[in-house]
Amino acid sequence: MQSKENSWTCVSKILLLLNIMSDSGKVKSVAIIGAGPAGITCAYELARYGIRVEVFESSGEVGGMARTIKLWGQEVDLGPHRFFSDDIRVNNLWLEVVGHDYKMVNRLTRIYYKGKFYYYPIKAFDVLLKLGFFTASACLFSYLSEKIKPTKQEGTLESWITHKFGKRLFELFFKSYSEKLWGIACNEVDADFAAQRIKGFSLGEAIKKAMGMISKNHKTLVDQFAYPIHGTGMVYERMRDSINNKGGKVKCNLPIKGVVKTNGVANGIELENGEIKFYDQIVSTMPINVLINSWKDVPKDILSYTNSLRFRNTILVYLQIDGKDIFPDNWIYVHSNEIRTGRITNFRNFPTADSEKTNTSIIALEYWCNSDEPIWAMPDKELIELAKGEIKTIQIINGAQVLNGHVEKIAKCYPIYNRNYKVGLKPIEKYLSNIKGLTVIGRNGAFKYNNQDHSILMGILAAENIAKDANHNLWDINTDYETYQEKSSIDATGLVILK
Repeated sequence: MQSKENSWTCVSKILLLLNIMSDSGKVKSVAIIGAGPAGITCAYELARYGIRVEVFESSGEVGGMARTIKLWGQEVDLGPHRFFSDDIRVNNLWLEVVGHDYKMVNRLTRIYYKGKFYYYPIKAFDVLLKLGFFTASACLFSYLSEKIKPTKQEGTLESWITHKFGKRLFELFFKSYSEKLWGIACNEVDADFAAQRIKGFSLGEAIKKAMGMISKNHKTLVDQFAYPIHGTGMVYERMRDSINNKGGKVKCNLPIKGVVKTNGVANGIELENGEIKFYDQIVSTMPINVLINSWKDVPKDILSYTNSLRFRNTILVYLQIDGKDIFPDNWIYVHSNEIRTGRITNFRNFPTADSEKTNTSIIALEYWCNSDEPIWAMPDKELIELAKGEIKTIQIINGAQVLNGHVEKIAKCYPIYNRNYKVGLKPIEKYLSNIKGLTVIGRNGAFKYNNQDHSILMGILAAENIAKDANHNLWDINTDYETYQEKSSIDATGLVILK
């Protein structure tokens, strides 16, 4: 085995030397690990630039967490996916791929808490009516108290949300859901999660919106979103087809063991069977800890930081319901502690071409867990029974019959933002940035809790770095990255330039 590894090392050094000697400065070939939104977008753009690109995806489909699956004659996503961006580059690319094959969806989301449903974004009179005068008054008083004596910011999710919404609303509408998602207390979750997802949003803004005092929507408050007629995964399936048509290759069911490095330069990938393939550049979206642990020369401090990074798993339990109009929401956030699921999606309200042909509905209940939790090893049959029991408790399907069940388990899909996680992540970013020929992007690859638009933007800019020798700092996307000056949105007519 050792002699085989030495042989491959010698071969890689020779090929790398030949590459350097013969190359005119242009990148000729790129390998991309992972066909999620970031990886497949990067490949799509590189193929446009005429660069030979090969994508390696471990699963059977492209799209990653944004892929679409077929169930009971319908197309459904892995949970609720809405596309919204104000970046003109992202919107132009999305429309280029989707064309006119999308619909505008009117968003309706609510929060389930203690047997009642509350509109989200917040509607002042709805909250007042359902919480009652005294509890609603306590929430408002708690919010106003923050204006007089703000909570000390300790870099945690709890202190950040308390400052924005008040202690009472944090306890009622944020604590339970957040702890279900992350599996740790809110005072152990880094404030970055809230800052990246709901930056600039507060109770004051929500109340102003509810009372018609502001017209511009925060992303959290968007009333409509564009949705492809064959599900979110359609975007990435069309990118795959375009890549293949331009001479590139998208290879599914082909997991990668690791990235090959020679003298500090990433110049190849190793397949699970030990075969090594060489390229000018490598783009990785594989989990950042898996990537680094595939190398044997990593400094001890970097390895220690890497092994402290953790990901959360998702279990999706799909239920086929006998009926069309079961509940009006696109999805419901479940904030009650007595219910194990955290979010319920109604795919009947994500209109696809196939869903309109059937008289049944598909809903999905999401459960988040770590790999060592009992629910992760629970058989599908038991998970389906758990989901059936919970929708009965919540009473959202009006007594309709459950016809079928299906389970999807997705490992390592949510990067966990432990408190002060960046203390270790920053040295890792610096270490990876110093490896020539390597680009890491995507939710797992860059350890960023990205939306689709963030990952698409990462793919676009990574391709520009490789093909145009641009100097975009990809680590800053979804944190401090300056958005493009010309902003836009998508409506039923196409691209709309925002002034």
